[in-house]
Amino acid sequence: MTTAEGWTAAVRDRLAPGRLLPLGAAADGAWITERAARTVLDRAVWAVRGVVPGTLRVGPDPDADPGPEAPAPDAPPVPPGGLPPGPLRITADFAAVAGRPLPELAEELRSALLGAAADGLGLSVAGVDLRVTELLDTAPAAAGPAAPPPGRPSPATDDPVALAALRVEGVAGVTDALGPPVRRGPDGGVRIELAVTAGRRPLDVARAVRNAVTAAAGGATAVTVLVSELR
Repeated sequence: MTTAEGWTAAVRDRLAPGRLLPLGAAADGAWITERAARTVLDRAVWAVRGVVPGTLRVGPDPDADPGPEAPAPDAPPVPPGGLPPGPLRITADFAAVAGRPLPELAEELRSALLGAAADGLGLSVAGVDLRVTELLDTAPAAAGPAAPPPGRPSPATDDPVALAALRVEGVAGVTDALGPPVRRGPDGGVRIELAVTAGRRPLDVARAVRNAVTAAAGGATAVTVLVSELR
């Protein structure tokens, strides 16, 4: 794959929400779209000198030990399109600019992605697979992270659950990219979709939202938080 093809694939991926990735542990009941997660991971890649990023994906880690314990029976259900809680693996293609040894470059890139996943998002990532797609003499003139695609306008709502979420610090708005902003299940569960303020750790915000929504919903049996974008 050439650099141009890699950029085309990366842009195409950025325009689609992608899969819902689990944030934290099963008890956290929180997921984030792959597109939103990539905005943080892409910035980490661009910050590594000598790297021009290509396609980046996040998925379940096939080599991770699932552990002997079964999921907690009271854990929030996995939403449609969501990966079940568990270790994840990042796969990233990149072009390397001449001037740095490849092993050193790859190690710095791997550390940057692991740090961004844990500290910037709250994803549990067990490993990073890297593939060098091209060797470049110089970096492209327009090299740098692109602006994230524009999000949908926040829908107006007077739902008490949505209003409780909007009062949580770090919530930029409720969203309806994946369905209605608030969805109540027949079992008393509540699912809320929202945008998180850029620079805030989505897992921390989602945990605070779950507490606020549980109280506003009169002690809902299960609260699921979907982070659709970062603003």
